[in-house]
Amino acid sequence: MCDSVLPSNLKGFHIHCVGIKGTGVVALVEILHAHGAVITGSDVSERFYTDEILDKLKIKALPFSSQNITDSVQLVIYSSAYNPDTNPDLAEAVKRGIPVLLYTQALGAFSKNAYSCGVCGVHGKTTTTGLCGSIFKKLDFPGAVLAGSIISSFGGCTYTSPVSAEVSPLKKSFFIAETCEYQRHFMSFFPQKIILTSVESDHQDYYPTFKDIQRAFVDYICLLPQGGQLIFCADDSGALETAKIAFEKRPDIKMIPYGENADGDYRLKFGRVEGGKQYFEVACLGECAICVPGKHNVRNSAAAVALNCELLKTYGKDLSSCKEKIKEGLLSFTGGRRRSEIVGRAKTPLGQEVIFIDDYGHHPTAIKTTLEGFRNFYKGHKIIVDFMSHTYTRTAALLEEFASSFESADKVIINKIYASARENASCAKVSGEILSEHAKKYHKDVTYCGEFDEAAKTAFKMLSEPSGSDYPDGYIFVTMGAGNNWQVGTKVLRMLETKN
Repeated sequence: MCDSVLPSNLKGFHIHCVGIKGTGVVALVEILHAHGAVITGSDVSERFYTDEILDKLKIKALPFSSQNITDSVQLVIYSSAYNPDTNPDLAEAVKRGIPVLLYTQALGAFSKNAYSCGVCGVHGKTTTTGLCGSIFKKLDFPGAVLAGSIISSFGGCTYTSPVSAEVSPLKKSFFIAETCEYQRHFMSFFPQKIILTSVESDHQDYYPTFKDIQRAFVDYICLLPQGGQLIFCADDSGALETAKIAFEKRPDIKMIPYGENADGDYRLKFGRVEGGKQYFEVACLGECAICVPGKHNVRNSAAAVALNCELLKTYGKDLSSCKEKIKEGLLSFTGGRRRSEIVGRAKTPLGQEVIFIDDYGHHPTAIKTTLEGFRNFYKGHKIIVDFMSHTYTRTAALLEEFASSFESADKVIINKIYASARENASCAKVSGEILSEHAKKYHKDVTYCGEFDEAAKTAFKMLSEPSGSDYPDGYIFVTMGAGNNWQVGTKVLRMLETKN
């Protein structure tokens, strides 16, 4: 059903998108628009960062209304935040008998019309997809890449090759997409190759145990066709174990490891940090470099190299003639929105530099590895992190892991928990204050500031002090989490600009 309602030729095909400002939906809109579809959409009036994408496409988000569903609408795609029983656009589409697809179903339908590759894992999906696309773009592959955030080297959430691009020898264009494990959303996708970055316990409201989430990844891997490829991180114990379980079920799948502990073409060796770049070696390429911090991003880079090299083989191209293009692609990646994103710079009252960074890290492993990356990349800077945990279930299940994840920061500010709409906060047995108290067992400088104004004032006071002789270059101020505490960074930046 899903694939039959989304034709391979989209020119002039009218699609209405409910929740068009959602990151996933707007990314798919970019691709559908590039393929000639006529797009309309509806959403709330509040402005989001995705509005800049819609502005480029000259698409105006309309208020929700049954009148948005006109006679010309042929398909409706909607965000999981909305329900056909309560949303007027969706209710009207159902009443008219117009096909209605959840975003993940529409993504799956599009993937069936292409030679598709899914990027999955608890950590690193968006960055890895962005790195894949940055290389893909340099290699002039025909097709598209879809990430879960705005990628600087794309200029949006997606990259689509020119329409005139040569079709691959498979008679299909390539499609690389970030695919999400939550509620098994990735099971709608039709992968030919999969990148698996990591597997560990997360989304405890849906996957109470590690085995529950691992089974979802195994089932996704088993969607691969006979001879399909799993490109997995050999340095991540969860990914390694998951790959082994999948191979026991499907020995026909080709297992391709990457990382320090990998054998073969994608064995990784870490190098130096110098001049704002991280250097490393991949066995099949030699020395490479990226402009974003963290060993985890070097591993993500190795995954992106592996996928593109395997696509070269599928395409029938020789790697030796493409090595420099791959390295150029890696260097062209400068990050994504809310992924170690530098959002501003200012001077403290004492004249020292402050680099403001916003990051989406909301799992203990992501927090730990990201802060370690900042420590290594910005050696001369003192690090202050403002963290807002997301979901009570995740915080309660991983309380000690969260509490001990800030060791690379010099000062820690913890906000109240950012609740999920699916949770009853009044029944929660954990809070931001409790997390703060636990963090004090592992870190000597932790402050609880439930509200953003309080956090901003505390941060300003910290930044008004000398950074110290160990940190001659000034400060890094990081807002971290899946909530809206990026506002703390904005407030502090404005306070500094006003004082100076």
